[in-house]
Amino acid sequence: MPIRQALHGKVLVITLDRENKRNAIDPEMATGISAALDRLDDDDDIWVGVITGGDSVFCAGSDLKDGAQARTERGGEYGIIRRRRIKPLIAAVEGPALGGGFEIALACDLIVASTTARFALPETQRGVVATSGALFRAIRALPIHVAKQLLITKDGLTAERAFQLGLVSRVTEPGDALRQARDLADEICESAPVAVRQTLAAITSQYEEADERGWEATARAIAAVKASDDMAEGITAFFERRAPQWRGR
Repeated sequence: MPIRQALHGKVLVITLDRENKRNAIDPEMATGISAALDRLDDDDDIWVGVITGGDSVFCAGSDLKDGAQARTERGGEYGIIRRRRIKPLIAAVEGPALGGGFEIALACDLIVASTTARFALPETQRGVVATSGALFRAIRALPIHVAKQLLITKDGLTAERAFQLGLVSRVTEPGDALRQARDLADEICESAPVAVRQTLAAITSQYEEADERGWEATARAIAAVKASDDMAEGITAFFERRAPQWRGR
């Protein structure tokens, strides 16, 4: 199974374990993520979750072979993106968090990143758009012009820059993101769990209508891109390992 679970007291650590594919999400991984988050939400003895990708890469996004089918009924894309969670979830990021990998981090409540982390949304370089929440979550988490730059260029953010902008809660030395994420989870466990969950629920409720509009806007963007010549060219160029020849239509 490409998803590992480990319980540490009241903290569940969920590890993406497909490093040979840069933790790219396929249907099996999405099912595993969803099952782990089901456990987090449904087990009264677990109060906080941490999701990580290991020491070299967090997640490179969708598996290009069958990532489009990487969805679950309860969690949506990747088993996490549309989930209505009731307990805190922390992303512990080492190495690249690209495209859908960055969107997984954006779906979490807090992010801890080592100095090896890099956050980027390179979809437009391939003729497509971010499909898993970044079109509205990025502009919520970051200054609008920074978010736009990430969404329409290949530029990314270092952990230090992401911390300066308020996206990342803690920056660590390489290899230490998971430990510090667990420390942060333990700190959360010092608070009353009902109060924590109700606080997060109150915050989430204020974004529900905005999220609905965000998903509607994302669907329109996806439909327009799918009808374009540029999307076909972007995918072909990627597999042929050449620069795309955009036609703008």
